Amino acid sequence: MATIIGILLFLVFLFLSVIHFYWGLGGRWASEAVFPTKDEGIKPQKPGIIPTFIVAFGLLAIGIFILIQSEFFYFSIPTWLDNYGLWIIAGIFVLRAIGDFNYVGFFKKIKHTKFGQKDTKYYSPLCLAIGILMIILELNK
Repeated sequence: MATIIGILLFLVFLFLSVIHFYWGLGGRWASEAVFPTKDEGIKPQKPGIIPTFIVAFGLLAIGIFILIQSEFFYFSIPTWLDNYGLWIIAGIFVLRAIGDFNYVGFFKKIKHTKFGQKDTKYYSPLCLAIGILMIILELNK
């Protein structure tokens, strides 16, 4: 079970990482509704290349960390990271799914924008699923 969850989570993080690298290199596919706005007519300020690549590398690092925790290969990591890493990542994604009560998450106020609709339909459920799968992976390791 842990092996399947580990592979699934790695593939999700690999996909998310690749799409962020694509955006960092100037790609525009699927980028129209990835930033929250107050009103539909306002164009969100998009981050530059460096922040986008930082996110891409971070997502890739999480994917590799999941493979390490799933015992696909061994890499020496600090004890605290080995003990609490999956819990920390799960917490981050569950909190993201809950949201900030304004722009993101299941309990957001601003739902009428393109981002708000996609967040309700795709982004928040994905974050919740990642969080839950991380908890299951941690409990089964």
